[in-house]
Order: sequence, then structure tokens, then C-alpha cells
Amino acid sequence: MNYTTIEKQGISISTIGFGTNAVGGHNLYENLNEEEGKELVRVALNNRVTLIDTADVYGPGRSEELVGEVLQSFPRNQYILATKGARTVNDQGQSTVNNEPAFLRSACEASLQRLGLDYIDIYYIHFPEPGASLELAVAELVKLKQEGKIKAIGISNVSLSQLKEANSTGDIDVVQLEYNMLNRDIESEILPYCNVHQIAVVAYGPLAFGILGGKYTKELKLDAGDWRNSVDLFKDGNFQANLSKVEKLKEIAKRKDTTVGNLAIAWLLAQKGVTAVIPGGKKTAQILENFKASEIKLTTEDLADIEEIV
Repeated sequence: MNYTTIEKQGISISTIGFGTNAVGGHNLYENLNEEEGKELVRVALNNRVTLIDTADVYGPGRSEELVGEVLQSFPRNQYILATKGARTVNDQGQSTVNNEPAFLRSACEASLQRLGLDYIDIYYIHFPEPGASLELAVAELVKLKQEGKIKAIGISNVSLSQLKEANSTGDIDVVQLEYNMLNRDIESEILPYCNVHQIAVVAYGPLAFGILGGKYTKELKLDAGDWRNSVDLFKDGNFQANLSKVEKLKEIAKRKDTTVGNLAIAWLLAQKGVTAVIPGGKKTAQILENFKASEIKLTTEDLADIEEIV
């Protein structure tokens, strides 16, 4: 495993983390086993992964509780815990976004309680609220940071203009965004901005939510309750075209003696400005395989061949 630093705060993290939306995320996936989910967190930590990523909306709240149970068995300096707030889920499973300072404070304190921690290493505003002031939202996180409840301030799922507003006082340390071979929207503007302003970039969805894992076929049918039904990558037409790209990527993966999933993660880590990636997973073998991506070195030729495909 390789390690890097969230530059503005000097926080060391593994370049490959573990995303826990399938650990207690019963509102996102069907038929999740909580004991298996906790074991995935243990496996990650026991294999030198230090960045564990969750959110209060996974479950909702249950992921933080399960992750927190596992963390109690590990030294506090062995992991960096990231979580997110700014969304509520009602009894019908419908979510709303709230960036009001008072709400973010209460959400952060509730997360601390569920996690059983004295402080959160990275606290993200999960989604921007249309019409709300991101400056005021970030100002509240600055107060939480001054009180020692969080160490680094993050924001997720933002456009460039929203990121600029949030970072108007230079207080954003980390931004978490979807980024993978099949979705490269952040490359033209957001990545360059983050490079200039020393903002760490954590990429989620590195395997395009399973497509770049290399095991899906055109016959794949997602469960009715699977949140990926709303993702453009899985829409009819898009999904089939993406699978065709994956078949070509498998040839490069074979050349590198690796899997297409690990090739996808290694490609992300080779992109200027990407600090870390957070693949998820539901099976121990799957996440152990993902961690091997840190050992892959892509040449200029490899990157050119991948570019031609994607």
C-alpha cells in the first residue's frame, strides 16, 4: 500500500481507501449482511488501508454505527475516518439536502455519537443545497474544526462554481467527486483548480460502480432497490457501450498481469491531482483484490493505449 498526504492539513492517508456504502447501507442495497460488512472494514484496516469513508445517509446512520463498532478495536492513529452530512432521509426513503449551519453541526455531532469517536478526521458537506450559502456552511465547519470535532473540511458532489464558493476563504481541504475511466467530467476544470489551490481530490466510483470490475455482462439486471438504477452509466445503450470498452481494457490488463478493475484504479492514481481513490465492495476477496492496484505502475504507452479506448 502507498500513502500520501492531504496537503493543507498534513494528514497521511492510504492512496486506496475503503468506501462503506455497502456496510449497513440498507437503503442503497438489498440483502446486506451486517456482520460481513463489519468484517470488510476489519480486512481493510488489517491490510494497511488507513482511509475509511462513510456517510450518515448510508443506512441511514447504520453504516456509521457498524464502522464505529469496528474502529473501537483499532488504535486511533491507525485510521483516518471520513464521513459526510447534509442529507436527511424520511420514512419513505426520500432524501432532502440541508446545508444550514445549525443542521450541519447537529449532523456532525450525531455522526460522532454513532461512530463513537471524539473527532472526525475528514468531514464533508455531502451535497450542496440549491440556493443555500456554501460560505456560511463552510464557516460552521470551521467552527467545528476550531472546537476539535473535525480535523479537515471537505465537500462532495460539487460543480466548479460551487467549489469556488465553498473555498472562498481557502478552508476546503478535500473534495470528493465521482471520477473514473467512463466519467471524466472533473478533468477539464475542477482538477486544475484543486491543483492550484492545494485541495486534495478523493475519487469515488473508481470502478464505475461495478462496470469496470470486468465481470458484468449485457444480461445484468440490477435489483429493484439498487441505487445504481438511476446512474447514467447503467442506462440502456450506455451500459452496453461501456461493456465494449471494458472488453478492450481487459487486453491491457492482461498485458500488465492484472485485472481490469485494478487497471482502472491504477489509472486514476496516475492522474495529476488525484490524491486517493475509495473503491467499495461487498466481498472480502473483492476488496483485497482492489488493494493490489497500488502496486501497478502504468507507462506512458499504457496510458496512451487506455486513452485511445476510453
